Amino acid sequence: MGKRDPRVDAYIAKSADFAKPILTELRETVHGACPDVEETMKWSFPHFMYQGMLCSMAAFKQHAVFGFWKGSLIVKDSGAKKSEPGMGQFGRITKPSDLPPKKTLIGYIHKAMALNEEGITVPRVQKRSRKPIRVPPDLVSALRRNSRARTAFDDFSSSHKREYIEWITEAKAKETRVRRLQTAVEWMAQGKSRNWKYEQK
Repeated sequence: MGKRDPRVDAYIAKSADFAKPILTELRETVHGACPDVEETMKWSFPHFMYQGMLCSMAAFKQHAVFGFWKGSLIVKDSGAKKSEPGMGQFGRITKPSDLPPKKTLIGYIHKAMALNEEGITVPRVQKRSRKPIRVPPDLVSALRRNSRARTAFDDFSSSHKREYIEWITEAKAKETRVRRLQTAVEWMAQGKSRNWKYEQK
């Protein structure tokens, strides 16, 4: 028998109202298609395990996502929605009708199960070396004035640093940039990442 994790119940309960029926439908479809699936939380969002990582789902402020761990071997050339960028293979999901038909989704789940049963892995793509992170002068100056924020920023992963830098530098108006800079320093002083509001425990 499968295993449900109460942390997934809590995650769904804390999600935005639009996301609750999406996450609930995805959860029930996965359990229906794979009775031995086990739930867990990884990287603060729900994952489904069956002889390894099977698939995962997550909810954000205005959309939800769903994806297979070996998605490139499952949904390629499937006609799955790719027009919207987002984690997973189905783009930004804002309502249950954005999901593939249930029969199609079950077929994907069965394919994902078979890949895990056969021990098939996805070839790793060689990542290009990213350019060094350039911290804008105004952020450098602000961090010098707040030691707690500077320490947190220094301890952040490269991706967390980039999230803050991009948020600040993408501001179109000077006032917006100043406001974002102040907010960023305040959040960093509390040890918070840029997207801390959406990181559900």
